[in-house]
Amino acid sequence: MLDGAARLDELVSKAVSDGQKALGITDHGNMYGVIEFYKECVKQGIKPILGTEAYMAHDHRSERIPRRGRLDDNGGSDEGGRKQYYHLTLLAENNEGYRNLIQLSSLAFLEGYHYNLALTWNYWKSTHLV
Repeated sequence: MLDGAARLDELVSKAVSDGQKALGITDHGNMYGVIEFYKECVKQGIKPILGTEAYMAHDHRSERIPRRGRLDDNGGSDEGGRKQYYHLTLLAENNEGYRNLIQLSSLAFLEGYHYNLALTWNYWKSTHLV
């Protein structure tokens, strides 16, 4: 949270004044800021690109690798050096993609939470979201 803290009106205004045609948002593991961001972009006449930065587990979203050593932005690692998870930026291409991101984010909270939210490719395939 607050990793890229900015005042939305000022951020969008700067993008518009720089001649940008679109601006994106990718909150870490959630989509809390997308509605406010979307409204501000529409208000100022720039295309909003909505997304999230997902935390991807290696094998299964419920796996719990014991942390060892120093913690970093990938959650630290186990004794063998295997990372807890890795980051994946997901962007919605259209309204269906936006709904899919909401579903994935919600399920990560409900089923994959362990220090951070976790998703896996197998889950996406089983729910036909990819």
